[in-house]
Amino acid sequence: MHPTWKTADDSVRLYLGDCMDVLPTLEAGSVDAVVTDPPYGIKEAAGKNKSRGKLAVSKDYGDLDWDNEPASADQIFHCRRVSTWQIIFGGNYFDLPPSSCWLVWDKLNGNTDFADCELAWTNLKKAVRRIQFQWHGMLRDEAGERVHPTQKPIRVMHWAIAHCPQADTVLDPFMGSGTTGIACVRTGRRFIGIEKEPKYFDIAVKRIEAELNRAPLFEAAPKIVQGSLLP
Repeated sequence: MHPTWKTADDSVRLYLGDCMDVLPTLEAGSVDAVVTDPPYGIKEAAGKNKSRGKLAVSKDYGDLDWDNEPASADQIFHCRRVSTWQIIFGGNYFDLPPSSCWLVWDKLNGNTDFADCELAWTNLKKAVRRIQFQWHGMLRDEAGERVHPTQKPIRVMHWAIAHCPQADTVLDPFMGSGTTGIACVRTGRRFIGIEKEPKYFDIAVKRIEAELNRAPLFEAAPKIVQGSLLP
């Protein structure tokens, strides 16, 4: 399967399609890191989000079926097979081995029915790390439009990727709106993204293209102190 969109220097390659059409074609260990947020199977895309929220009125992202089932065991297997390091958000929903390092995103949600935290399983050999970052309601820690029901803040993905030592090439097989790609562009990493929903693939292309045009000079990778990003 050929990239549906890529940069002239091949630093970004994006595929529109099922990740199982791409992952099995990649050699074992061919990317440095998989950093991804797979479907958890909790139907977050099926109109659930619009009924949520005591902190603020939640956005209606439509009624799609991509989160009706969790990522399959084969998808998770190939994520691990093709990469040296893995950071898999929602790791508590999947059959993964014990880990010394879970990345904990404390969402500072307050009195809502959203989860207090999201957990990312990793195969990193370090202790559990946490970041506090508000992403719901009016007092968010990051500006910008939310265009996807499970969209992560760029700064949280920035923080997650920074935990992967020397990860020059990052793959996100469940790219969504392209936030992992934006974090990679900002730190000069190569990025491979796969997304099966045409609507979100188009959004990811536009967001990553805008980031490439916005930032011709790369930022240094963020420094981490006790699990948090320095400002």
